[in-house]
Amino acid sequence: MNISPAEARLKKLRMRSWRRGMKEMDLILGPYADAHIAELSAADLDSYEQLLDENDQDLYLWVTGAKDCPERLSLMLDQIARASGVGR
Repeated sequence: MNISPAEARLKKLRMRSWRRGMKEMDLILGPYADAHIAELSAADLDSYEQLLDENDQDLYLWVTGAKDCPERLSLMLDQIARASGVGR
């Protein structure tokens, strides 16, 4: 069964969202990815992929609003925070 490069990318992003290394981030990013990444634009997917390259401890502080996040990730983190019902 052949899958398109776009489908492969989404599958990889979902896996990276669920297998972070910090359980709290698994529980925030995993459900977000399952529910929303298929609807994201190419630019938003690029931003989400950049976000996944960040350290989990930093991501957790940023998404919960405990610490200011880099401007380049602000819109994506706001979307994730709203969807998951956490701070910000």
